[in-house]
Amino acid sequence: MAEEIVVAFGGNALIKEDQVGTIEEQFANMEASLAGIVELIKSDHALVITHGNGPQVGNILIRTEAARGQAYDLPLDVCVAQSQGEIGYLIQQCLQNALYPHRPHRTVITLISQVVVSQEELQRQKPTKPIGPFYTEAQAEVLRAQGYDLIEDAGRGYRRVVRSPAPERIIEQKIIKNLILQGVIVIAGGGGIPVTVDANGRLHGVAAVVDKDLATAVLAVEIGADKIINLTGVEKVKLNFGTAAEKDLDRMSVSEAKRYLAEGHFPAGSMGPKIEAAIQFLEHGGEEVIITQPETIIEAFDGKTGTHIYPD
Repeated sequence: MAEEIVVAFGGNALIKEDQVGTIEEQFANMEASLAGIVELIKSDHALVITHGNGPQVGNILIRTEAARGQAYDLPLDVCVAQSQGEIGYLIQQCLQNALYPHRPHRTVITLISQVVVSQEELQRQKPTKPIGPFYTEAQAEVLRAQGYDLIEDAGRGYRRVVRSPAPERIIEQKIIKNLILQGVIVIAGGGGIPVTVDANGRLHGVAAVVDKDLATAVLAVEIGADKIINLTGVEKVKLNFGTAAEKDLDRMSVSEAKRYLAEGHFPAGSMGPKIEAAIQFLEHGGEEVIITQPETIIEAFDGKTGTHIYPD
C-alpha cells in the first residue's frame, strides 16, 4: 500500500566529513544517495524531501562578509532562502536525472518554505547558535556596535550567534499537501526561513535559525504523513555511542526514546534533535520514524535494518 513519506536528508548526504564541500562533491554525493529514493517513488509512495542547510548558509555568510562594501548585505533570512534554492536545485536535478529511465515520469519541484516562529520566544531566548565565519576581536567589536551578538569560539576567534526558536507551522503546508496529492515530489527546504506574523497577518523574516529535524516533524504532522525517514550518517541509532558499551537500537517506543534522551544518550548537536522530532511526530498522529543512512533506506523501509521508532 502506497504511503505518504517525508524523507529528511542530513548534512552528510551532501557534504562528507572529510570533504571541502565543493558543488561538484555535493552533486556526486547526492547522486550516490538517491537509489533508495527512486525505489520508493517507483512503488508509488508520495514523497516530500527536506534537507539541512548549515554549511551552505555558512558559506553564503562568508561570501557576504568578503563582499562587504562592494555588494549589498544579505540578512540571515535571505541567506536561508538562497540556500533553499541552491540545495533544492541540486536535489531536484539529481532526482530528475535518476528518475528519467523510469516511466511514467513523476514531477519534481522545489518550494521555498517559510516557518512561523514565536515573537515572544525570540524575545525570551538568548542567542546561542553559532553561524558564519570567524572574526578577529577588532572585527567583532565593529559587528557588536552594529547590533550583532558574538561569542568567542574556543580560541579560534569570534562568531556570530543567533536564536533558534521552535518551529510552529509551515506557511506553505497546504500547497505542499495539494502537490503531493497530484503525485508531485516536493523538496521543501532546510529548517525553513524563520518568519513571524504580526497583528495584521503580515510575515517578517527574522535573524534566527530553525532546526531542520523539528521543522520536518511539524511539516509531516501538518500534511498528515504516515512516516518520516531520517537519513543520517549511521545505519542505526546507538546507545552509549563511541564507548565500549555501544549498542545498536533496532526498535524503540516513544517512552523509551524519551528515557534514553533524558539519560543523555542522544547529544543536542547530533542525534538529539532527530529523536525529539520523532517523538513530536509520533505523539501527533505519525505511524513510524525510521532513522538510517541513504545506502540502506530500502532495507530499513522493509524492516531489515535501521532504527524504528513507534508510538506507545
